[in-house]
Amino acid sequence: MTASARIGVTGLAVMGRNLARNFARNGFTVALHNRTEARTRELMDAFGHEGDFVPAGSARECVAALRRPRCLVVMVKAGEPTDAVLEEFAELLEPGDILVDGGNAHFEDTRRREAALRERGLHFVGTGISGGEEGALLGPSIMPGGSDESWEALGPLLERIAARAPDGAPCTAHIGPDGAGHFVKMVHNGIEYADMQLIAEAYDLLRKVAGRSPAEIAEIFRRWNEGRLDSYLIEITAQVLTHTDAETGRPFLDVVADRAEQKGTGRWTVQTALDLGVPVPGIAEAVFARSVSGHADLRAASRHLAGPAARTLGEGEATAFTDRVEQALYASKIVSYTQGFDEIAAGSEQYGWHIDLGEVAAIWRGGCIIRAAFLDRITRAYAAQPGLPSLLTDEGFAAEIAAAQDDWRAVVATAATQGVPIPGFASALAYYDSLRADRLPAALTQGQRDYFGAHTYRRTDREGVFHTLWGGDGSEVEA
Repeated sequence: MTASARIGVTGLAVMGRNLARNFARNGFTVALHNRTEARTRELMDAFGHEGDFVPAGSARECVAALRRPRCLVVMVKAGEPTDAVLEEFAELLEPGDILVDGGNAHFEDTRRREAALRERGLHFVGTGISGGEEGALLGPSIMPGGSDESWEALGPLLERIAARAPDGAPCTAHIGPDGAGHFVKMVHNGIEYADMQLIAEAYDLLRKVAGRSPAEIAEIFRRWNEGRLDSYLIEITAQVLTHTDAETGRPFLDVVADRAEQKGTGRWTVQTALDLGVPVPGIAEAVFARSVSGHADLRAASRHLAGPAARTLGEGEATAFTDRVEQALYASKIVSYTQGFDEIAAGSEQYGWHIDLGEVAAIWRGGCIIRAAFLDRITRAYAAQPGLPSLLTDEGFAAEIAAAQDDWRAVVATAATQGVPIPGFASALAYYDSLRADRLPAALTQGQRDYFGAHTYRRTDREGVFHTLWGGDGSEVEA
């Protein structure tokens, strides 16, 4: 077989198939491989006219079709299937060739694989891809890790197929070495969890407190999407709210079971944040909210628990409340993104990745699920202050939250008095108040820890680590 293909794709389920088509539509000759050859034939029959494809019946044929340095994108199920495919192709490749994992792998697995393949002279590029099926075909946000050499060869291809930001820039960049790309994609998905939870809470408040119908709420979201909340998730929320179930004629949301599922990346984000010691309570609450929704038996057994009497607002009150919810949603979203970027910064420092946070915000402006207009402002904030300790300390965002906080607090208070659960909004506000507090009650926590476990404490008035002799004369000793 003549080595004519510039890029190969193995694993031709929906995402792999659409990525292969995207490469071909953008002028690259693409080698195609799938464990079951029938799927390769199906792609050729349906989409072979879209570009230059080289179907391969085996891994060996696929490798033979690729030009040096060979670049092969692996799009198979995460875990053991990925390891098996990587081993199969690694045996056939030569030093300098590039293997790309475009699945949702855990970044620690990516680090392990990168180190092992580097020992064999191969470049391994763990690559986060966001945008779903449509993005894979029309242009996703692409977050590759790996070596500088691999980016030099692969970068021009990824830049061609990536989404374009509003200013025309490709939504991809070299994130950093080994697992950096998959780490950033993981945190992207954690922010996505939080964002979706906040939007769901806004809907719940507008329906249960303001008394709005799904169709009316859809119009509210459309209006919000024309302003500072302009984002993909707000846009599709309006469409979901408008949809009517064809079978019953009822609003779509009234026939869907209220149990949200998850695939694990949000949970990984929280687990990793705990390991890094980074507070991401908004993301954690979003993960736990999905977990609570899935405990149908527990929820059913708890329906007898007492709550406040429901009170729907009058029209004037409802209109004012809707405006307050917009303020609360915007402020809470800023907090969620802040927590996500804080985790990326901590991971970058821990693993020596030197991730450019402004560049991350820039490549999320198009293609990905959390793309939003205010990512432009986040990009500019980090460009102006590369060492920005937190998005909340950016002058512009700080001013907006200050302006929103009275309405934000009113929404949280109203939800509490009306018995509407809003863990995302409430957690975001608590995080904001924790950061701005002069003193936190952690001093008492440390006192308790020292009392029962001699865990020691630090003082505000002098250096050192101390322990109080609680069971003796109460004197203090330096530990």
